[in-house]
Amino acid sequence: MTGTGSGAAGPSVRVVSWNLLHSVGARINDVIALIRQEKPDLLLMQEATAGLDILAEHVGGYYARTPLPGRIHGPACWSLTPFVRKPRACVIPSGALVRRVAQIVHFDSFIVANVHLSHGQIMNRRQLRRLAAVLPAPAAILGDFNLVGPALVPGFDDVGPREPTHRMADLVPIRIDRCLVRGMVCEQASVLPVFASDHQPIMVRLRTVRGHSEGL
Repeated sequence: MTGTGSGAAGPSVRVVSWNLLHSVGARINDVIALIRQEKPDLLLMQEATAGLDILAEHVGGYYARTPLPGRIHGPACWSLTPFVRKPRACVIPSGALVRRVAQIVHFDSFIVANVHLSHGQIMNRRQLRRLAAVLPAPAAILGDFNLVGPALVPGFDDVGPREPTHRMADLVPIRIDRCLVRGMVCEQASVLPVFASDHQPIMVRLRTVRGHSEGL
């Protein structure tokens, strides 16, 4: 078991995160197959388009999508159970080309930030620090970080799988799909063998830590 603290409380939650590669990658049938195979409690998606908006009609559950400003795609989430609050957008520092937002999901007893961060290594760390400053424990940050090397986010532990999740320029395997947690432990982490996108999904099984609640 990895993560922060001890004294885990409550049931574990199975979370899957996947960058769909919006134009030529995974389609709704691929997402449906992933849900049916992996049975996540919470699925986080990046580069999701309007074609995913009928997902709940096929598999039940609850769905929300948050397009990036000026883009046809953005983060989306699907949950087996109702969200505590309606998922919302959180503006984060942005580069010159793409305006970035994180999707904030109030799920069960913790908050998740669903992210697709910038490619710049200074900028994506600024974006993570911004989220770390506003997320109360227990919390998790998952998604496509576009980050090479350690995240170095104070108060958060990197608990996602250590295997590569993407091949840069179709050649170099790198680990850019990640999970950071605060006030939680990770009981299981793995990279899933799905190849409809240029990213493989990651799965983490998270549990909150007793005594780590700062309010929502």
